Amino acid sequence: MFGAIIGDTVGSVYEFNNIKTMNFPLFSAESNYTDDSIMTMAVADWLLKDPTHGMDTLEASFINFARKYPCPMGGYGGGFNRWLFFPEELGDYESRDFKPGTRHPYNSWGNGSAMRASANGWMFDTLEETERVAGLSAAITHNHPEGIKGAQSTAAAIFMARNGSSKEEIRSYITEKYGYNLNRTCDEIRPVYGWEGSCQGTVPEAMVAFFDSTDFESAIRLAVSLGGDSDTLACITGGIAEAFYKEIPDDIALTEWNLLPEDFKEILKKMETKSSYRLPKTITFAK
Repeated sequence: MFGAIIGDTVGSVYEFNNIKTMNFPLFSAESNYTDDSIMTMAVADWLLKDPTHGMDTLEASFINFARKYPCPMGGYGGGFNRWLFFPEELGDYESRDFKPGTRHPYNSWGNGSAMRASANGWMFDTLEETERVAGLSAAITHNHPEGIKGAQSTAAAIFMARNGSSKEEIRSYITEKYGYNLNRTCDEIRPVYGWEGSCQGTVPEAMVAFFDSTDFESAIRLAVSLGGDSDTLACITGGIAEAFYKEIPDDIALTEWNLLPEDFKEILKKMETKSSYRLPKTITFAK
């Protein structure tokens, strides 16, 4: 989870100013978390507070976090923004009063369902439950099969990585179950890759960045170097890389920690008490 937030922040300044190299500063004065991190925290808060994983409580969590952080760097995606703030624009609004639990999903296949999925990968004891609840976290808005698949595959990769699966085991499982083409390299993807907002055009590329990496930092650099929706790519990659490498460099971890609002920090700390998730040791000592 913290790795996903780091990836989001590092990629934030390159989302609309792509850089096709791994040689770039990880943080600058403009670096900040975006909607990716905000909604990652909303999903985590939902998992912590509602063991039944109800859609009404997930909806309330999304809305509460969006109201608290209404204008994140990069903004919310158009469809999700309408769902959050202007649900009457999504059709059939005369029959709905928009109380909690009444918003309808809008059949999105956008990568927003995948970028917010990382907490699911840490919360459960089985891969089946991880994928099931990740599907729920997507389907409240992104109920297109590709939107659900993006969230489930991301959470599955994190679950497998934290439980000791090898890269080849993860690659094989995701390829066979979800049909993504993961037999590519970043060097092959980078020259032809451009802006892409879909799960099917983002999740596989983010996973390839993880597979090509040698440590957490190289995973983030590879993801951003692909271009495209760089904060979301690096968010997905960072979540998997953290689970696999189980180590984030101290300077990166501390820089990111100091950028986060207190409620983000509190959710991450609560995840340590109610799931298998563990913050980097340098953060444990710092807090």
